[in-house]
Amino acid sequence: MASALTLANVSKSFVNTEVIKGVDLDIAQGEFVVFVGPSGCGKSTLLRMIAGLEDTTGGDIVIDGNRVNELPPVKRGIAMVFQSYALYPHMSVFENIAFPLRVEKLPQGEVDSRVNGAARVLQLESRLQQRPGTLSGGQRQRVAIGRAIVRQPKIFLFDEPLSNLDAALRSEMRVELMELHKRLGSTMIYVTHDQIEAMTMADRIVVLSAGEIEQVGSPLELYHRPDNLFVAGFIGSPKMNFIKGRCTAAANGRVTLDLGDLGPLELDRSADGLAGQEVTVGIRPEHLLIGGGDFSMTIAPHLIERLGIHTVLYAHVPGTHSFIALFEGDPDVAEGKPVEIGFKKADVHLFDAAGRAVR
Repeated sequence: MASALTLANVSKSFVNTEVIKGVDLDIAQGEFVVFVGPSGCGKSTLLRMIAGLEDTTGGDIVIDGNRVNELPPVKRGIAMVFQSYALYPHMSVFENIAFPLRVEKLPQGEVDSRVNGAARVLQLESRLQQRPGTLSGGQRQRVAIGRAIVRQPKIFLFDEPLSNLDAALRSEMRVELMELHKRLGSTMIYVTHDQIEAMTMADRIVVLSAGEIEQVGSPLELYHRPDNLFVAGFIGSPKMNFIKGRCTAAANGRVTLDLGDLGPLELDRSADGLAGQEVTVGIRPEHLLIGGGDFSMTIAPHLIERLGIHTVLYAHVPGTHSFIALFEGDPDVAEGKPVEIGFKKADVHLFDAAGRAVR
C-alpha cells in the first residue's frame, strides 16, 4: 500500500534541547494512526511538524511522495483539528465550516456543495444557520471537523480533539470519529495521552517516550507483545503489575526466577544469557485468577472498587510498587480479608535488566 506520509530521521531541537530524536515512520494511505504517550513525550510537537506549524531541525517529511519540509501548512494537503474548537462566535455554522473555502476564494456553488456535503456526513444539516454558542460541545467539535473536511485534505491531523468533552460525550465522539474514518477512507493521525482512545480507535499505535518511538503496532500487538517495560506499563487499563525478581538459571529454553517472598517461578523462555540478571515479571490485572493458577499467592486487598461489570482489588505485594487485580462480576472478596489469587504462566511477560521483553 502506498505511503501517505513518511518521516525519515526527523528531529527537532529547541536551543540545545532535542525534543524529537530521529523519528522514522511510514503511514499508509487510509490508515488511522494514533500517537500516544505521556505529557512531554513529543507527540504534539511531531504532529505540528507534520502540519508545518513547527520547523524541522533535521530529516525529511514526505506527504504523498513530495518532500514538504519547506512548504507552509496551506500547501501541504493537510487539515488539522485542535483541542480548542476555535470557532467564530459571530458566524453561523455554515460560515464557520465554509471559512477556509472563502479564504481560497472558491465560487459560491463549490462552497455550498462542500459545506452541505460535510454537514450531511456530520449530521449538522439542521444546525447550519445556528451560531456556535447554541451548540453542545460535541456539536461544536463536529463543526471544527467539518471545517477540516471541506478542504478535502490528503491527511487529517487531530490534536487531542476530545479532551475538553465530558466522559460520556468523549465516548460518543470516539465512535463518531471511527465511523467518519470508515466513510471518508482518509488518512488520519490522532494525538492523545489517553491510551483507551488509542486502543479503541487506531489501526496502528505509535508509542512515544522522550522524543523517540518505543514501539509501533496494532492495539492488540502492543497489548499482547510489548517490546519493553515502558510500552507494557503504558498500554492497558488498569496498568500491568510488575514484580521485581532475579533469574537464577536459564538453559534449554527454560528460565528459573526468584521472586523473593513470593517464591520461585519457572517459565518456558529462550534466554540463556539471562542467568544472574535482575528481571521484572509482568502480569496484567485482568489475567489474575481467584483460587490460584500455575503460580499462586495470597493478597489482602486494602481497597476494593465494585463497578458491576467487574471488581478491582488493590493490595501490597512484596517486590511490587503497587498491585492491582481485576475480576469479572462481583466476587466474594472483602477489604483486609486474605484471598488466594494466581495466574497462568502463558500470561506472564518477562523483561530483562534493561527493560527489554524476553520472549
